[in-house]
Amino acid sequence: MSARGTRPLRLGLLRFAQESNALSPVRTTVEDFRRTHLLYGDALLQAASAAGAEAPGFIRHAELSGFVKGASRAARAARVKVEFVPIFSAWAVPAGPLEAQALDWFRAELARCLEQAGRLDGVLISLHGAMRGQGGIAPEAALLADLRGHLGPDVPIAATVDLHAHLSASLLSPLSILCAYRTNPHRDHAKTGARCGALLVQALQDRVQPTLAWRSLPMVLGGGTTIDFLPTMRPVFRYMARLERQPGVLSASLCMCHLWSDARDLGWGTVVITDGDRALADRLADDLADRAWAVKDVLPPVLPDAETALAQARAARWRRRLGTVCMSDASDMVGAGAAGENTRLLSVLLARGQGLRILAPIRDAVAVAELWEQSDGAPFQRSLGGHLDPDNPALPVAGFVLSHHDTASFGRCLVLDLGHLRLVVTEGPPLAMKPAFYSDLGLSPWRADICVVKSLFPFRLYFLLHNRLTIYARTRGQTDLDAATRLQFDGPVHPKDTVSDWRPADQRRRCLG
Repeated sequence: MSARGTRPLRLGLLRFAQESNALSPVRTTVEDFRRTHLLYGDALLQAASAAGAEAPGFIRHAELSGFVKGASRAARAARVKVEFVPIFSAWAVPAGPLEAQALDWFRAELARCLEQAGRLDGVLISLHGAMRGQGGIAPEAALLADLRGHLGPDVPIAATVDLHAHLSASLLSPLSILCAYRTNPHRDHAKTGARCGALLVQALQDRVQPTLAWRSLPMVLGGGTTIDFLPTMRPVFRYMARLERQPGVLSASLCMCHLWSDARDLGWGTVVITDGDRALADRLADDLADRAWAVKDVLPPVLPDAETALAQARAARWRRRLGTVCMSDASDMVGAGAAGENTRLLSVLLARGQGLRILAPIRDAVAVAELWEQSDGAPFQRSLGGHLDPDNPALPVAGFVLSHHDTASFGRCLVLDLGHLRLVVTEGPPLAMKPAFYSDLGLSPWRADICVVKSLFPFRLYFLLHNRLTIYARTRGQTDLDAATRLQFDGPVHPKDTVSDWRPADQRRRCLG
């Protein structure tokens, strides 16, 4: 990997990331990336700089900012110069699989941008690791194969992935370095990028020789809530931190997979990178896999139905007085790729939530278009939902139009007064995971008894000051935790099947048997 000399190291910056839900009927298009985050050239470099904002509205500094910081720091320590070369940065809100035409477009964009970039000594790429395409294609693996084909076998590629990435041979074979998040809810995007960037520069200076070993476990649920600082998973994450303090160990990662995927070899995975020691990497990857396998029988808690969830919120009287109850629509989590138009929880809150002040979202571009010309205060009566997924029943509602908003993230939005419930109707996916989703539209989470969120984990961080009780309400939809019972795998997978040992599936998935 040596790139010695007086010339600066030229490192490409690239992102191609989305968490895809194979159960969603809403296909992801190039326009979804353009609407959320698609940057080139100087705009990308500025966003990834210390003074920039990499993902406005979500997080200021993420993986690419971390890449720049970590690689720059390592370059200064090695007394070499580094030049960051923007390729592109593309990220979209979680949704259904990527359209085939969109993948073709991104592959063509990659080829075009790489030609413009010229010589590169290495590439830093931010992936999610759980993007899926039409027909079971893995778009990130396809893009990595193109990148490796362009760079040749000797130019290192260093990648960050989400903690819920799906590790596979096709994803890992083009990579020299892989580092995953260490937190859930995720709060170490930039730190992960910094670790990865520093390793790449050290490898290019022959200070380390990254040697990667990985394992795939036939396991899609386990670890309880999988939150990194709670008792079930905390020992595993602390073990990884201890590993990296051992001589010769460069990185350790655990990926707990995105459940709603059509990858037949889906499962948890481990990665250990050592400094040139293949036997050590293999031994530690095995050991980390054993520790993950040991928590497989600690399954997520059983979630209450909508009626029970509402009763729990109503009973939390003093908590509601001090803040709000965050009620996650667990069957329609936009943050996990659901369409955001499921009406089942909403119908219960509307029918039985009298006496409570409730804020809730729903996606219905048809309703927004038909009501957009109505003035504020105008009465209306119509049905909502049921356009994108025939399994989602339409819900008749009546009330008043409160306000109109044209947003960058969610398209046009209407706030509707349904009595005790204020409903935000969006054109795009209603990624309700931050208080600003409501407060930017003139609604106060502080005054609400219940704020409905469409998120699995991140809302716990963003609503930290407001939230006094978290309730996950399950109805029926695209992000039910028992989706594993409906998916097809390449063999027995826990907990759908009884599996006594992870090693046979791992050997098969890594093409060793």
